[in-house]
This record gives sequence, structure tokens and C-alpha cells, in this order.
Amino acid sequence: MKIGIVGAGLVGATAAYALVMRGIGRRIVLVDRREARARAEADDLLHAVPFAHPLDVVAGSYPDLAGARVVILTAGVGQRPGETRLQLLGRNAAVFREIVPAVLEHAPDAVLIVATNPVDVMTHLAARFAAEKGVPRERVFGSGTMLDTARFRTLLGRRLGVDAAHVHAHVVGEHGDSEVLTWSIATVGGLPLADMAQRHGVPFDDGVRRTVDAAVRGAAYSIIAGKGATYYGVGSALARVAEAVLSDQRSVLTVCSPEADVAGVRDVTVSLPRVVGGAGVLETLPLVLPTDEEEALARSAGVVRAAIDDLDGR
Repeated sequence: MKIGIVGAGLVGATAAYALVMRGIGRRIVLVDRREARARAEADDLLHAVPFAHPLDVVAGSYPDLAGARVVILTAGVGQRPGETRLQLLGRNAAVFREIVPAVLEHAPDAVLIVATNPVDVMTHLAARFAAEKGVPRERVFGSGTMLDTARFRTLLGRRLGVDAAHVHAHVVGEHGDSEVLTWSIATVGGLPLADMAQRHGVPFDDGVRRTVDAAVRGAAYSIIAGKGATYYGVGSALARVAEAVLSDQRSVLTVCSPEADVAGVRDVTVSLPRVVGGAGVLETLPLVLPTDEEEALARSAGVVRAAIDDLDGR
């Protein structure tokens, strides 16, 4: 099975590395406007194959994506000094206006997974451009808050002394400052978070929650301050999503996908728990949230909708 990655920068190359290490797919094709970078990354990754799983890694161009089941989009431009977020969005929108049709021309049946930031808005645009080619919105979604959710679960698991894989807690809404940690529905091994905390004698008062919230919300800032970029977590998340699609696993993941209505905000793309399988997003799971979290989700969706409106009004 072929997986395409458009954008061979840190995130794209790390996603490819995660795919190699986990043995996902059979052939990985790296496409980048900097052909030398794509070739170098493909060669370096290929040399890791003997220590992992038998698959092929090559550099190519859009025609080489033919037959790909999944194409991951990590391409985009960086923010220039003094450039506003809206200006950056405008330039990345122009990049996607070129990339999405080019991918679908050669891989019309592929599921598109977006990682380019701001991922919610970029996924919304990718779905719009794909729709012009007749691609249903279920086949276009973004990595969304998968990484934020992983951070949330990791911090809760560490405090409780439990494997994070058995912590079920979601971060929803925007992948950004307005994201919402759904404390009210968090469970550990089937037990409500509060019950598990009490069993372990671990406090989870408002102060602890604020500490965890700040750590989740500020993780990217602290990592970027220390080393310039984040890529291991999101690269692993992208590999996990690709696996769910290729194997039709029907996994529940907090990916972002266009939705007709989210907490009263119309036509917006934010993250919610969704069932992901071979055809893309198969189902969005309903959330029963208390008033404060529902209102926070509405505000978060409103932030994304405002960015889309601003971009459309340029």
C-alpha cells in the first residue's frame, strides 16, 4: 500500500520515519518542491529500513502518488518577520490551492490528511478545494488535537501512575489556545477520573486542573522555545492516523473535519472524537458536556470560523 507525503520538512520526514518504524504501508513517496531535500530524506529513511520493517521509501513528484491510499499534507510556508496570522493564512491557502488539485489529479481516491498549521483552517480549505474535484468531505481531515489529546492523557496517566493508553480524555475544538480539555467525561479504565484519583489518593482540585491545562495548552510553546519546532509527537500522530485508514481500524481519534454545526457555530472545522477508517471520517461522536465546557467549545469553534471568514474576506 502506497502512502504519499507532500512536504519533506521536519514534520513530513518525521511522519515518514514513524511509518517506517511501525511498518505501516509498503511504499512511502516523499514529494517536495525542494527535490534535493526529498531525495536526501528518502535515502536517509531507506537506510533505517533494515532496522525496522521491509518497505520502500522514495522521492518523487505528483504523478508518483498514483494509487496512493493516503496522502499526508505537511507542506506550507513559514511566518515571515512582521507577518500577521491572516497574511500567513493567505499564503498557505495559495499553496493548498495548488497542492490539493495536483494530488487528486494523480491520486483521486486517496484520503487526505492535513498537518499544516493552522490545521483547522487549512483542513477546511483543503476540503473545499477537494470538493471542487468531487471528493466528499469525509475523505479530507486533519491531525487536529490528536497531539493535544495525547499530552492530556500522558499528564493524567503520569499523575495517577497509569499507562496513558488506558486514560480516555479528549481535547476538542481548535488546535490552539482556545482548545477545550473535557475534564467532565475523562475516564481511566472505565472509572470516572475523580473516582480513580480518589482511589489513588491523588488530588485533582482546581489548582491541579489549572496546572495540567496550562501544561497541555503551553506544551508547543515550551518545546519550540527549547528546540525551535515540534515534530516527534505530530509525526507519530500522523502515522497512527494513516494506520487507521489503511487497515480500516475504525479508531476513535480527535481529528478535525468540516462539520455543519459545532455548538451552534455553522460550517466550521474543529476537532471532535471521530471514528476513522478506510473511507476517512466515518462518524462524529456526540459529546455530552456541562454548560461551561459546551460554551468553551462554542468559543473555540467561533475562533476558527472567524479566521475562515477573515480569509474569505481578503
